Amino acid sequence: MKTASIRDLRHDTTTVLGWVEAGEKVLIERRGRPVAVLSRPAKRGRIARPDFAARLKSIYGEQVMSVTATELLAGERGDR
Repeated sequence: MKTASIRDLRHDTTTVLGWVEAGEKVLIERRGRPVAVLSRPAKRGRIARPDFAARLKSIYGEQVMSVTATELLAGERGDR
């Protein structure tokens, strides 16, 4: 783990961030005492999204509704 002071971080940010981009963890110190650790964020995978079309098909099958959702909402709202 590399070490940098607050002054190094302020005046030579590019170098410190270069270490982080290279995969190093950097300990930031103020007056010789550790105050923070900089590191690369963990890689995230793609978020698995639900298959809404399959869910609707499992609920309603091939059934076609006689009234659309827009018509239902317009009826509920009345004359706004």
